[in-house]
Amino acid sequence: MARWRDGWGELVVGGEGLRVPLEIAASYRARRRGLLGRESVDGAMLLSPANSVHTFGMRMPIDVAYLDRRMRVLAVRTMPPGRLGRPRLRARHVLEAEAGAMVRWGVGAGAEVEILG
Repeated sequence: MARWRDGWGELVVGGEGLRVPLEIAASYRARRRGLLGRESVDGAMLLSPANSVHTFGMRMPIDVAYLDRRMRVLAVRTMPPGRLGRPRLRARHVLEAEAGAMVRWGVGAGAEVEILG
């Protein structure tokens, strides 16, 4: 299983290699803070390790992609503020982005992503 540190990287999506700016939240503190209190997000945020998220304290709806250990997307959900997401048993990582971003990027169940950083 990959291990990352808090910081920045790139999310690579699909065969065309679409690259998206990525904030990496690997420490407990960074994962806990996540996107809370932000008005927007430039690109995406990776929470690792994680298998669920909540949107309490969020100011915007977000797309959430649950990833397995091979970086394959298990499910994508759009969550409005003030919700608690169900844990995904096989999920090891979670990607968060502004609502609608996952569809634009072609991130859906079965897609594979790569993290550079």
